[in-house]
Amino acid sequence: MSPDDARQPGPARQPLGAGPGGAGAGAGGAGDRGAGAGRLGDGGLGDRGAGDRRAGRRRRRVDEVPDHSEDPPGDPDTVARLICLRLLTAQPRTRAELATALARRGVPGGAAGRVLARFADVGLIDDRAFANAWVDSRHTGRGLGRRTLSAELRRRGVDGGAVADAVAGLDPDTELATARTLVRRRLPGTARLESAARVRRLVGVLARKGYPPLVALRAVREELAAAGDAEGRDLATEEAAGAVDPDEYGEG
Repeated sequence: MSPDDARQPGPARQPLGAGPGGAGAGAGGAGDRGAGAGRLGDGGLGDRGAGDRRAGRRRRRVDEVPDHSEDPPGDPDTVARLICLRLLTAQPRTRAELATALARRGVPGGAAGRVLARFADVGLIDDRAFANAWVDSRHTGRGLGRRTLSAELRRRGVDGGAVADAVAGLDPDTELATARTLVRRRLPGTARLESAARVRRLVGVLARKGYPPLVALRAVREELAAAGDAEGRDLATEEAAGAVDPDEYGEG
């Protein structure tokens, strides 16, 4: 036997299909290649669609909930209870958000009303507590002012009285301090602007965050004065004399 023959294993020298199971192996190999191509194709399409799916999840409203196979059919109260518990486990919700989620899942109104009432009775739903926590968290974390906070709570279905009470609980000194912090962060980026444009830019930042005009003007005035900007001193003088119209700067 030649050295070349010694290096070649016997089975490898058999033609495809020869011997027991040979044809099956060949078909299997082709099948594997086909399956592999299919998986690659599917994976490629899946990868291209992944961004869309992620974007869809980001756009999903907070009151949406995916289907769950464990929902027992034909028992609306139990289904409603499970949906609410899952949503509340993820994060606090308002009663209106939960009601919308139940309606979207096709839970009958009567069952939804009973479950929501029970959850409210035991304190699992508390729109006033939700509103208070929302104001504290969003003001501290995002620096949002009263107007924006009120709008966010109304969009979540919190009634006007609870919204007003929650926003009224925002300490004025804390609100001003937060506004000044926001202005201070923007001062370096506005240093090259002409003074009047700088004031409008800074007050506009606070206006878009939802701060009342007078709070925004005061925060800008005090920060510019602290930075030694003459426009800050001028603004303080004009405001004291009533010569500044806060609305002029509201959307600058």
